[in-house]
Amino acid sequence: MIGAAPISPASSRRLRVLIADDERDAVAMLAILLTQEGHQVREVYDGDSVIGNARDFAPHVVLLDIGMPGMSGFQVARILQAEYGEHCPVLIAVTAWNEGMHKVRGKVAGFRKYVTKPYDPSALLAFLAALPTRQH
Repeated sequence: MIGAAPISPASSRRLRVLIADDERDAVAMLAILLTQEGHQVREVYDGDSVIGNARDFAPHVVLLDIGMPGMSGFQVARILQAEYGEHCPVLIAVTAWNEGMHKVRGKVAGFRKYVTKPYDPSALLAFLAALPTRQH
């Protein structure tokens, strides 16, 4: 699913990244950061919008807040895992929910990484850059 088109020294490939968070300022800042790195970004602001946008946009990565209006990030992750199986986009929780039980629920729901706010943007970019290239 992930292509290998070189775009800049900062990133070895361009990713399609779907960002889902009800905090519009947080989404905008993350979208700017990812766009500057050469990634293609789509923004949504509630859990219910993620599934349809994932089908339409075919993201390589989905950055999900957990506590959103409509479906929670946990619910969205489970649906995406069930629908796409081994071809599921990489799911990354980006959330203020930082209790141990939340992280365990995140792992069970299928999140590859669980990032708590506030987070280090360079660490998130490094994680994205280190993702293995997959052809789907």
